[in-house]
Amino acid sequence: MGCGPVRLGRHELTLEPRQAPPAGYTVLTAVAAIVAALALASVLFLSADASPAAAYRAIFSYAFLNPHGLAATVHRSIYLLFCTYAFLVPLRAGLWNIGLPGQVYAGGLAAFAVPLLLWREPPGAPAPAVVIALMIAAAAAAGAAAGGIAGVLRARFQVNEILVTMMLNSILFWVVAYMVKEGGPFMGATAEGESFTLPAPLRAPLWWGVPFTAAAALGAAALLDLLFARAALGYRIRAFGESPAAARYGGVNPAATSLLVFLLGGAFAGLAGYHNFAAIPGVYKIPGNYGYYGDLGFYGMISALIARGSALGAVPIAFLFGGLSLGARFAQGALRLPFGVDYALLGLLMMTFIGSHVLQAFRVVWRRRAAAAPEAVVGGLPGA
Repeated sequence: MGCGPVRLGRHELTLEPRQAPPAGYTVLTAVAAIVAALALASVLFLSADASPAAAYRAIFSYAFLNPHGLAATVHRSIYLLFCTYAFLVPLRAGLWNIGLPGQVYAGGLAAFAVPLLLWREPPGAPAPAVVIALMIAAAAAAGAAAGGIAGVLRARFQVNEILVTMMLNSILFWVVAYMVKEGGPFMGATAEGESFTLPAPLRAPLWWGVPFTAAAALGAAALLDLLFARAALGYRIRAFGESPAAARYGGVNPAATSLLVFLLGGAFAGLAGYHNFAAIPGVYKIPGNYGYYGDLGFYGMISALIARGSALGAVPIAFLFGGLSLGARFAQGALRLPFGVDYALLGLLMMTFIGSHVLQAFRVVWRRRAAAAPEAVVGGLPGA
């Protein structure tokens, strides 16, 4: 169904459904969205008396060419990908997981609880590989438990999942504060409002400077797309998301489906917490500004929406968002740009991507209006 015409004098503007866009049209509209966002952002740089060319040179060179910046982009992209999956899985069932920050916090706390309880300096300490595996499992389980609360309330009592997950975000934010602040059991040795630093043997193994979580994030993307395209479970989840009533008639259990997708989504968010706090070189702790990283997880939601539910399609989007968020923050300091340029750039990018989706689904038709038909003449006399 198209959009009603917008009349402009003797012409009208209409959006009509696009039947079968060419194969490369999706890529073309995505590239156009990026170019449009960068062009709009140039106005921000000019208003700050900065050269757009210098600003973009600083952004892209740091995020994608500088060795340290590129490494940070990869790490942030991995985090955003796990957050994307945490939102994407419930979304395919027609449910909205807004609890990414809280589930990230739960995963980070559970991961750090394992060495706090089990690790002792050798001799007599468990094998580091065993402790790392338990940290990963604990992070996924804690994130799943946090997501499962919303799933149970939705499945059992039809409580709105958006309200529940947003309240859990606030609750878990303050739980982390209690744990890492002065006097908390996770407090670091210097009592600076941060957690203790992971011992060196318990830090995630690196392959060419990248933690193994990169392979897990990319593998999960392929498995999720395969699940929703080929597996019976994925079909049931998609059917429930498209029409709960029809899915129920076809034998899909609404309560079990709601709980399952929130458990899976929460597990991915918990893994994001493990990666961000326990696997990135130079971090290896829950920092005092942990709330920033929780909020950053919302960009995973945007990546899932832009990719239209495709996990593999979200990979380049998460990489772009991760790089631009870091590069814009770097340019902000290097060129003395106003605070919030990074958020503004990502916001513009999100809006232009939404516009590209409209152009992909519809075509813009500009035509001259037909002349109005003359009034009917009855009995040979007007108005008779």
